[in-house]
Amino acid sequence: MKNNKFKISLILNSIIVLFTSLAFIIKINGIKFLDGYEPVVEKTKIEMFKLFTIDSNLFMGIVALIFVVLEYQVLKGKRKDISKNMYILKLMATTAVGLTFFVVFSYLGPITKGGIMSMLRNSNFFLHLVIPVLSIITFIFFEKTDKIKLRHVFLGLVPTLVYAIFYLTNILIHMENHKVSPTYDWYWFVQNGVWTALIVAPIIVLITYMISFVLWKINKKK
Repeated sequence: MKNNKFKISLILNSIIVLFTSLAFIIKINGIKFLDGYEPVVEKTKIEMFKLFTIDSNLFMGIVALIFVVLEYQVLKGKRKDISKNMYILKLMATTAVGLTFFVVFSYLGPITKGGIMSMLRNSNFFLHLVIPVLSIITFIFFEKTDKIKLRHVFLGLVPTLVYAIFYLTNILIHMENHKVSPTYDWYWFVQNGVWTALIVAPIIVLITYMISFVLWKINKKK
């Protein structure tokens, strides 16, 4: 039974790596297979890394690749098991893409001119939908473990907190007359005033923690 779950997890993690690679190839080369409005268009290739979507999916892809290697070693008898730290890292990555999924479908999609569909065009189809959903399914159903404890749930906040520091710093240094252009506030979090960051930031942190907690709770072995 354990080997079967390792095999399924290995396959799913391999697909995540494949889709992540495909999404980045599409993104970097500006390949479009769906026409229509896209809310965020980067001027340069390096600029895409300002987006949490890109960072969270890249993080997930790297962690999934590590799991592919480790799970292969376990199945071949070269390794006894996967360490606690790796499972915690997987929780962090899954929480990150889980937040991407949540924000896109509960916030960005509804307020964007083109609606939800504008958030699922071209590479974003994989980055906003396929990879997050596949990552969550993989973690909660096929990577069950007792190694992650309740105290480790807070570590799921790390990617979000690191990004929040970058995002808020970027806003503050581009502030003029207490306002920030959408060019530097690309998620439109503080368009009603920089003071709204005092409300938005805690809400995002709380949502991130809840995602991490729910993932841990469902993942936890009975």
